[in-house]
Amino acid sequence: MAAVNLRKGIFVKQIIAARLQRCYATAKQQKTNTLAAVGESIASKGFLRPHKPYAPPKDAAERVRAIAAALQLNKSGGDQQKLTELEDKFKLLSACFEELKHGVPNSQVHEINTIADVVAFYEKPVDTTVPLDALKRIELPENLHIQHEYLRFHPDTDTKFNGKSAFPKSSTLVTGLKYRRKYEGHEAKRSWP
Repeated sequence: MAAVNLRKGIFVKQIIAARLQRCYATAKQQKTNTLAAVGESIASKGFLRPHKPYAPPKDAAERVRAIAAALQLNKSGGDQQKLTELEDKFKLLSACFEELKHGVPNSQVHEINTIADVVAFYEKPVDTTVPLDALKRIELPENLHIQHEYLRFHPDTDTKFNGKSAFPKSSTLVTGLKYRRKYEGHEAKRSWP
């Protein structure tokens, strides 16, 4: 199979072969699972994963108003000035994003109609902690205790009751794949078959 350049009348088999080798002879990249990549994957599947935590600065309202003034959006109405033009709304929100490093989610853009709505959005903190982790941080009354890492009974490791179970013929099986390595199951001895 030879290719001939009819326009110049030269045989270009070697030129085409070199191009094909350059374009298509790249090695397939192997997927490598590193510990960091696995950690990022697990973290991305967490609670409120599309939201990033945001703590508003003390001068967030003034900064938003200054941006609106720089874009000449608060002419007469002050904070109650309506954002009727979509281009003005886009310029304001993108400038606020650049200034405060926090963007308005697509699901909330339609709720922002005035400059006061933008100020209210940028003054509201976003907390992405899981409710159970939030319970760990608060100070509980003395008569309330939450056990975050629960204990499973296993007669070989039990120190409280010397390996005697309240349910001697019941097994404690770990059926979930997630906790198989974390908790050891126990199969009780049966007296009959």
